Amino acid sequence: MTRLSFILLCVLLISAVQIISADASQAAESAHRELWRRFIDKYGIMIDFADMDGNVPLPTPEECKTGKPNALGWWAPIENGAMFNGLYMDAAVNRWKRTKSDEDATKARKLMEGLLLLNSISEVKGFVGRGVSTDGKSHYPMGSNDQTMPWFLGLWRYWESELAAPEEKTRIAKHLVETAEEIVRLGWQMPAEEPFKVRGSFNGFHFEEAARMLFTMKMLHRVTGNEKWRSMYLTELEKRGGEKQLSKRELCAGGMVFWYSKNHNWTSCAAVGGLRGLWELETDAALKADYAQGLVASAKLAAEWLSLAQQFDNADTSYFEMDWRVMNKDWKPQQNEHEAVALAQAQLKNFMKLAPRRGKETAFIREPTAAAWIVTLLPDAALLKAHAAEVEKVIAHYDYTKLYYSQFFWVEMAWERLRQQNIK
Repeated sequence: MTRLSFILLCVLLISAVQIISADASQAAESAHRELWRRFIDKYGIMIDFADMDGNVPLPTPEECKTGKPNALGWWAPIENGAMFNGLYMDAAVNRWKRTKSDEDATKARKLMEGLLLLNSISEVKGFVGRGVSTDGKSHYPMGSNDQTMPWFLGLWRYWESELAAPEEKTRIAKHLVETAEEIVRLGWQMPAEEPFKVRGSFNGFHFEEAARMLFTMKMLHRVTGNEKWRSMYLTELEKRGGEKQLSKRELCAGGMVFWYSKNHNWTSCAAVGGLRGLWELETDAALKADYAQGLVASAKLAAEWLSLAQQFDNADTSYFEMDWRVMNKDWKPQQNEHEAVALAQAQLKNFMKLAPRRGKETAFIREPTAAAWIVTLLPDAALLKAHAAEVEKVIAHYDYTKLYYSQFFWVEMAWERLRQQNIK
């Protein structure tokens, strides 16, 4: 290759990167507009899906009470409000830090109020709901660890920001403490309503459980200043268990691991978000280095799945069934979590045949966009810069005006973190 050819190649590569970056910027802004146009309900809670005009058939109070399509609320449009709101707060706060606009402040505050509402709709202490029905209160009787961890994470992000007024910080702290205290009382299980009682746990020796529990303790010490949380945290760090008898500190240093399916970035990302929170809050240099190591390992694994985005065809016209009530033909009463899960899994199997578009969006949008955010949680700017083009390619790929599911919100989170590091 001649010197001139080499120079021309470099110019072309630089130009290509600049084009991708510009496309990613426009795409991230499109994602933001679509999320707020179609997927944030009037209570400030993100719904799972809607048509192109933002219409969605919400479950009625009676359907929530009887557990239709199932008592978990799986596959209904209010399945993941606490999870999605809590995670998306990362984008909302970072966007406001960048723009300092009143509009963005209002949006972040609306998400915060939505999170507090989901902790105020039940008589069961510490309950974190998934979403609300048409009356703004009715809900499904079970949340989960996957809902509660992002709930903690999102409220903490808002509490830490300059957005939070003193009165808001007090209110948020009250909700965080009361919920955490009840979870601890239940042996780190999530409260649920009768007849289910509890569902999901932060207690165990997988990476996700370790990161979730440790973050909750560390965060509460930060919010309250109460030394009991710090003492619990330091004790928990060294506890060992699982097949390899690893300590929870070692599990965090090892980072994200897929264990129940070939990939699950979308459910693991909250634990990685918690690990990032631990890294930010930790002052012990050796422990902070362990958390950084875990973030690097998590990003490395997540990066392997970024290319899934290119398998999604924006011109795809596969059918999406908006009427989730078609699943009610399989409905039957459920008295425990096992029965609810079994029903939900059977319903999904049949629903996927009716709605092939669902599988395409969850496989080729949800997974790679969640992976993109995980990559941007890297604390090392140089490492993040090495992945930036791949992440921007994911962000730039989709036509957000044609997506039924809100599960692309991670792209805005990833974009804001790239901008935060001046990588764009």
